[in-house]
Formats: sequence, structure tokens, C-alpha cells
Amino acid sequence: MDYRVYHAVNRFVLHHEWLGRGLNTFETWAVPVLAVATVALWLLARPGDDRKWKLASASALASAAVGLLLNQLISKLIWDRPRPYETHPSAHVWGARSHDPSFPSDHASASFAIAFAVVLFDRVAGGIFLAAAVAISAGRVFVGEHYPLDVIAGCLVGLAAALLVVKVGRPLIAWLVRLVERVTDPVLAPLWRLLLSRPGQRA
Repeated sequence: MDYRVYHAVNRFVLHHEWLGRGLNTFETWAVPVLAVATVALWLLARPGDDRKWKLASASALASAAVGLLLNQLISKLIWDRPRPYETHPSAHVWGARSHDPSFPSDHASASFAIAFAVVLFDRVAGGIFLAAAVAISAGRVFVGEHYPLDVIAGCLVGLAAALLVVKVGRPLIAWLVRLVERVTDPVLAPLWRLLLSRPGQRA
């Protein structure tokens, strides 16, 4: 069933080359942009005020790291699944061919880990990140890199990683945030003062 869905999608995209090329470009840039957006959440926290956005940013990045680590353990201890194009040479791939294990998808695990971590702090912002994670993960199947089950498993790994970091590791994350903000707050404080000094803004 997994391969049937993959094969059907692969054939469809092969007959719509514009879609394959477009999704390949999207997949190339989506994860770096998502990572930058995650770091940018830190900038939403005014120095000296509520640390929610700093905690969200740090938790999301930590969740992505934990998700990728879990993927390594799964592929080594449970299922070292070859990429679909390695098992099925007729499959078409849009872009570079990776030889990393197919299950679970690293892209899906990292992007969903980030998204679910942000959701646990703010539903609106988290919803935007979740939409991006869905697009990135679906794109992995459309460009021929993964089976559907790979990205579904990646979603579950991402969820588990986010819950582990936010619910269990929060004291450690909070300590790290306090440590890092000693460096970032002195840099960001003048920018915030400049922003709040503009007409129509208040401290």
C-alpha cells in the first residue's frame, strides 16, 4: 500500500514536470527558512519581559535535534529502510539522491518537532509552523525522496520529541535561555528602544 501511493504520486508528478521542479526548489529552501523563522521567534521577546518566545524558539530547536537523534536510533535499531528509488529503480527523483535511511524522514521529524514545540507555546504561531511542516513533509513524497509512511512516522517522531523537550526538559531549556539571553539581550535592547521610541509606539 505504501509503495502504491508513492508510485501513483511519482507517476503524477512525472507527467507534470513544472510541479516536480517547483517542489524541488521549495524543498531546497523550506527547511533553512523554517530554521531561520524558528530562531527569529527569539526576537519577539522584548529584553527583560516575558520569555515565552525565547522558550518557544529554544524548545523548537532542541526538539528538532532530539527528533533527528531519535531517527538515527530508529533507523539503526528498528528499521534501516532503503530509499524508494533504491528499491524501485524506475522511480523518478526531483533533485539530489540521498543514501540516508528512508524511515523516518529527517525533514518531517525536524519540521514537525519545531512546529509542535511552537504550538505548545502559541497556537496561532504554531499553526503557521504546522502548515509549513505539512507542506515540507508532503513535498518529500512528491519529489520522490520518501514513502508516505516515512513522513507519517516523522510526524510522530516530531510530536514525541516536542513533548519530551517541552514537558520534561523545560527546566533545562529555561536555564539555557537565561544563559543565552545574557548575551543577546544587551544587543537587542537598543533595537527595542529604537522601535518603541517611534511615533505611535509606547514602552
